[in-house]
Amino acid sequence: MHGAVEVFTYVNRVAYIALGLVVFLTWHRRRDRASLWAAAAFGSLALLEILSFIPNHSGNLAERATGRAAIVLFVVFPYLLYRFTNEFRATGRRLANLLFIVTALLIVWTIALPEIPQPGEGRSPGFQAFVILFFVHWTVLSVVAATSLWRAGRAQPTVARRRMRFLACATGLLNAALLLVIFQTNTDSVLALTAQVIGSVSVAAFLIAFVPPALMRIWWRAPEQRRLQEAIASLLAFAESQQEVASRVLEPAAAIVGAHAIAIRNAEGTVVGAWNVPADLWDGLQRGAPPIASTSDGDLVDLEVPGGSLVVWTSRYAPFFGDEELRLLNTLGALIGLALDRVTLYQREHETRLELERANDVMTSFIALAAHELRTPMTTIHGFVTTLHHLSDRLDEEQKETVRDALIQQTQRMASLVEQLLDLSRLDAAAIQIVPEPVHVRSEVEEIVSTAVADPESVVIDVPNDAVAVVDRNVLDRIISNLVTNAFRYGEPPVRVYAERSDNHLRVYVEDSGKGVAPEFVPNLFERFTRSEGSRASATGTGLGLAIARSYARAHGGDLVYEDAVPHGARFNVILPVQPR
Repeated sequence: MHGAVEVFTYVNRVAYIALGLVVFLTWHRRRDRASLWAAAAFGSLALLEILSFIPNHSGNLAERATGRAAIVLFVVFPYLLYRFTNEFRATGRRLANLLFIVTALLIVWTIALPEIPQPGEGRSPGFQAFVILFFVHWTVLSVVAATSLWRAGRAQPTVARRRMRFLACATGLLNAALLLVIFQTNTDSVLALTAQVIGSVSVAAFLIAFVPPALMRIWWRAPEQRRLQEAIASLLAFAESQQEVASRVLEPAAAIVGAHAIAIRNAEGTVVGAWNVPADLWDGLQRGAPPIASTSDGDLVDLEVPGGSLVVWTSRYAPFFGDEELRLLNTLGALIGLALDRVTLYQREHETRLELERANDVMTSFIALAAHELRTPMTTIHGFVTTLHHLSDRLDEEQKETVRDALIQQTQRMASLVEQLLDLSRLDAAAIQIVPEPVHVRSEVEEIVSTAVADPESVVIDVPNDAVAVVDRNVLDRIISNLVTNAFRYGEPPVRVYAERSDNHLRVYVEDSGKGVAPEFVPNLFERFTRSEGSRASATGTGLGLAIARSYARAHGGDLVYEDAVPHGARFNVILPVQPR
């Protein structure tokens, strides 16, 4: 029996010293408060085991001091372990203060002890009281730490839960071993051997809790590993949008680290998907605000990955007990980033293809429509020329004059159409030379209205005298004259032209009092050769004027947009720069 006790004693001493070294290396790698308290706690145990190699005789002052130091280390261990668990979930302030006071009292009492009985010697009443308080103190702290770890482990992924529960069990076993040591009377008894065996099991459990073997981690991680594999497989499948990628992997990714919320942001910082994120945090992320922890009991991990980032709201236990799982999540995040990039490339390719198809359709339609629009005046001209050629001797002067007037009208129409087509082609090819210069808008508008409208008094001009835009004068003429002419052609008077300054742009509005543009036609309003059914029946035109006007506005770095006037009518908004580009 004595030999077995001796073997277990030395094995336990070496094991606890090794445990202290392992936890110290954990702190050296992590450098956080939790690992610091753990290193302090298990470092005290390791130092205690080192001191146990030194004999303790009451007649030797140095050896007596060593014995006191060993007991002090035994006293502070459960308090340091409690502080380790308290880093994850703080207990009440009153309990924390009480435990600190009792620990300090025991340390002072230890130093003040007149002597420490050797094994087999009798114990004085004062020392018995000290032992009882010591055991109660140890038990309370151990129970608080073990219970906290055990309960918190329920909500953690498998690896973290098992590590936390091994740590809780090891704490309980160490407390049981201490109880047996306190009540043993013979160091070679079955009770002493049982205490040493329990101590061995305890140190093994501590080592598994802090550095579980790789095979054990793999075994524990099997449920999350399956979900991870399913998530990776889903990423390899084709997805048409970033939101679809997010919906496939968010919940499995959260399960890997036991996160209670997770969000994915793309490279632009836009949230493309979230799982279980509270509404207030979601709104902040959508606005581009930096992520914040949702509760005081959680940690925020912001993982940068290719093509974006993962914002993970984990428990406070995850970074310590789930460090490998966080690295797995980082790997999954990299795959998510690649999937987001792939979706982005697909979307760009899809959009480019649609644009090319649309451009091809526009070109085909443009050619067909241009040919159709040119054919009408050309057919008319051909008919009149043929008439003059074959029947001129049969026509009187009045009829000849009518034919000539018709020829001039159709020729002017075709010339105007050809000029508009040339303008569009030059604008598309950026071949029109735009010479912007500061222009006083009011005087220019007054001059444009006076030449474009038969009755300039029917146009209300409300442009500030100091309104200035940087624009080509000829272009401004083409845009405003087109809009004013259209206001009378398709709308009803009164027509109003007014302007206002907005940021770095001047907005010039041309508004009429007609019926406005039919809602279903607004999306096609600026398309080439497009006219609503009402305008086709009520007025002539080629359907190119608004397309040309918008192209001219955009050539200046501005724009031309349509708005419904209030209470009715059409309002065109010409946006012009006020600073040189």
